[in-house]
Amino acid sequence: MHARDLVAALADGSALSGSALAARFGVTRTMVWKRIEELRAAGLDIDAAAGQGYRLAAPVELLDADAIRAAMRPDAAARCGDVAIHWQIDSTSSELLRRAANAPDLAVCLAEQQTAGRGRRGRAWQSPPACNVYLSLVKRFDRGMAGLVGLSLAVGVAVAQALEDCGARGIGLKWPNDVLADGRKLAGILVELGGEFLGPCHAVIGIGVNVRLPDAARAAIDQAATDLASASSAPTGRNRVVARLLECLVDRLDAFERDGFAACRADYARYDVLRDVPLVATDARGAHRGIGAGVDERGALRVRDGDAVALFDSAEVTVRRE
Repeated sequence: MHARDLVAALADGSALSGSALAARFGVTRTMVWKRIEELRAAGLDIDAAAGQGYRLAAPVELLDADAIRAAMRPDAAARCGDVAIHWQIDSTSSELLRRAANAPDLAVCLAEQQTAGRGRRGRAWQSPPACNVYLSLVKRFDRGMAGLVGLSLAVGVAVAQALEDCGARGIGLKWPNDVLADGRKLAGILVELGGEFLGPCHAVIGIGVNVRLPDAARAAIDQAATDLASASSAPTGRNRVVARLLECLVDRLDAFERDGFAACRADYARYDVLRDVPLVATDARGAHRGIGAGVDERGALRVRDGDAVALFDSAEVTVRRE
C-alpha cells in the first residue's frame, strides 16, 4: 500500500475505518496505522475518531498531469511537454538540476511532498504532503547568464498574476522573491542558473505556493504566512492552480526572452509592496536605511536616502515600523 493510495482513499474528506482501509488494500490494520502515522509525521493533518475511523482534516485534490494539461491553453500545454509528478522527492529543483544537461527547452517537475525543499539562502521550505504546490521548471536561454538579470522578478510577476487569477486577494511582491497576500507570505521563488556566462545557459525556477497549510507547517515557518484557502473567497483546486501558474510562466518567460526585465517592469511596479515604504536593506556593505523607490531596469532594488539612491542586486530587506 503506497501512501499516495491511502491519501487518495481519504481525499474526499469521508471517514474510513482502519478495517475498511485494510480490506481495500489487502494489508493489515497495523500497516494502515503505520502509513497514517508516517503521513502525520510528514505534516498531513489526519483525524481519528472512535467508531468512525480516519478522516483528512480537509479534502485534498491530488496532482494529476492529465487534469493539469486539460486546464491549460493548448499552446501553453504543448510548450510544457510532459509534466512529471512525484509523490515524494528531495526537491523538485534539485531533480531538474540533475537533469538540466539533457533537458528540453522547457521541462516541468512537481511533487506532492519534498523532503529537502529549500528557499533563498538555503532556508528550508515547509513541504507537507498533498497540501500545497511544489513546482520547478527548467528553461533554456541563448543569451547567457549575464542576460538573465531580473528573471526572478519576472517570475514573481507571473506567479502574482496566476494567484490573482485563482482568486487570491491583496497580492503583492516583496523584493526579491516573496509573493504576499495582505502582507503574509503566500508563495516563494528560487531561481538557480547554470551554463555559460555569455553563451547557452539554463535557469531552474522553483516555486512553492501555500494552498492549504497544515497547522504544524504554519507553526514551523519563521515569518507571517498564509495560504490560498485563506486568501481567496473561493479557493481553486491545486491542478487548476498549477495550470494557471504554468500558463503565466510560459507567457512571461517568452516575453523575458525577447525583451528582458523591461517587458514586465511596469507590471512589477503594480505589485511592489516596498515602494515608498521605510526599510532596511542589508548586504555585504552593511545595513542601509531608506525609502523603497521601486526597481531599476535590471530589477535592482532602489533605496532612497534623501537625494541619494542606492542600488541593491542582492540584500536582505526588512520593513521599518515607524
